[in-house]
Amino acid sequence: MSEFDLVIRGGTIVDGSGGAPFAGDVAIKGDRIVAVGTVDGRGAEEIDASGRIVTPGFVDIHTHYDGQAIWSERLSPSSSHGVTTVVMGNCGVGFAPCRAEDHGLLIKVMEGVEDIPGVVMAEGLPWDWETFPEYLDALNARQRDIDVAAYLPHSPLRVYVMGERGANREAATADDLARMRELSRQAMEAGAIGVASSRLFIHRTADGAQIPSYDAPAAELKAIAAGMTDAGTGTLQLVLDAPFHSWADELDHLVDVVESCGRPATFTLAATNSGPPTWQDAIDRMEAANARGASITAQVLPRPIGLVTGLELSINPFVLCPSFRTIAGLPLADKVAAMQTPEMRAALLSEEPDPGHPLAMIGRDWNWMFPMRDPPDYAPPLERSVAAQAAMQHRTPGCVAYDMLLENDGRGMLYVTLGNYHEGRLDVVGEFLKHPDCVVGLGDGGAHYGAICDASHPTFLLTHWVRDRRGEKIGVADAVRMLSRKPAMAVGLKDRGLLQAGYKADVNVIDAGGLRLHAPYIAHDLPAGGRRLDQRATGYDATIVSGSVIRRFDEATGALPGRLVRGAQA
Repeated sequence: MSEFDLVIRGGTIVDGSGGAPFAGDVAIKGDRIVAVGTVDGRGAEEIDASGRIVTPGFVDIHTHYDGQAIWSERLSPSSSHGVTTVVMGNCGVGFAPCRAEDHGLLIKVMEGVEDIPGVVMAEGLPWDWETFPEYLDALNARQRDIDVAAYLPHSPLRVYVMGERGANREAATADDLARMRELSRQAMEAGAIGVASSRLFIHRTADGAQIPSYDAPAAELKAIAAGMTDAGTGTLQLVLDAPFHSWADELDHLVDVVESCGRPATFTLAATNSGPPTWQDAIDRMEAANARGASITAQVLPRPIGLVTGLELSINPFVLCPSFRTIAGLPLADKVAAMQTPEMRAALLSEEPDPGHPLAMIGRDWNWMFPMRDPPDYAPPLERSVAAQAAMQHRTPGCVAYDMLLENDGRGMLYVTLGNYHEGRLDVVGEFLKHPDCVVGLGDGGAHYGAICDASHPTFLLTHWVRDRRGEKIGVADAVRMLSRKPAMAVGLKDRGLLQAGYKADVNVIDAGGLRLHAPYIAHDLPAGGRRLDQRATGYDATIVSGSVIRRFDEATGALPGRLVRGAQA
């Protein structure tokens, strides 16, 4: 009779602690790791990990799978890249609490902020909940491949308490604040991982209005955060408006709330592509607050923050041109045929885009736009930009981008680096990654279905930063800690992210030398036939969640052990 359910044998163990890798085995019984090192007993199932690294499952603490976790069993792309736990409800948007008459409003919020088509949510969500605890119960009742944890989102909470006044961003009364605090406490006690909010100017509804939480005063955030204090648990997640205000104002706002509630907090940090290093002010203020006793982490993406644009996607350089709107709804083949005519080409290359969503306007930043082919290059040299190629070819940037979009029968994609690519290098990102108060996140899985596919960032970190980078690299032990233990600890998930006896049996077996990240592609697998960007990798021999193998050699096994994680874990 087998002593263990599963033994991963003969691999190089990178245990998530940051310590030196070592040769050994990992034994699993039930959903727990029971032995690491030399394992003499046999397993009912065994995986030969010779020549492979064995790591904890990865944790992505910034996703938006709030809808996908309801309508889908698989949380891809994340689960295709070694991620075994995701945290959703970020940026203060989500689907609970919500009364029936406000379903449409929350759909518009998610459609505008997170680029999820309204029809997908209208068809995919059963809305068999009203309160946030009921939403958690709905999550708990569904099977999926990996674990999920959820923030209580500020915007739905505000609308739930204040109705139309909340949607219109009117000031909350004392009674409103008391009710928000009580509902926050109830959410924490039901299993919320914390509270999330956004102050970002470009976070808008599908109608173009500011989201309910935008520019909420400190008193309101303090009231909601006080619900976490009352419950004795929870982390505050906040997207600051630093691109449009100073880090001084925004960080002071966050620190004020954190010091009032005494709870941990995490915020989004990125570098600009050019100009002075303004982000250093954010680092300095975070360090000073932590020195005074706060617990604040900055979430960073290990590659440029960018948009993927294309003719089948939400954004392309011509999407706001009047002539493009006449063909925008056509099937791809017909759209390509129209764009190949001299008349349409001349029109689109001569027209100025109409005012529209800020991200669509950014989609014409030729200096920071690059072709995205297979394999994708997320650190392209500046001489490969559309602007640089246009100069070399003595053509306009619009002409170069136009032809790139028509590649591969109109499936050509362009990558626009919005940030984190200071002076065309990732050096600043490397400084972020190594900072003790910064954590890897911002995969954004489950959102921006037609413009972003950053949930693949674990594979990028392990390939670019550990193996392929020409400049200063990151050791594999540090990289694995960045992907597993460090983000888990940032949100209180202390039971995972380490390969040690007693910890949750979430494990990856990875062919580090053969690991490859493939180009994003369009899948039509959302409710109502909606499309989304997905991205695959090769080199994950096995991904294990709670002791069950969910993926083997980069393919799903059909196992669905993923569950709701109710709050912080011991």
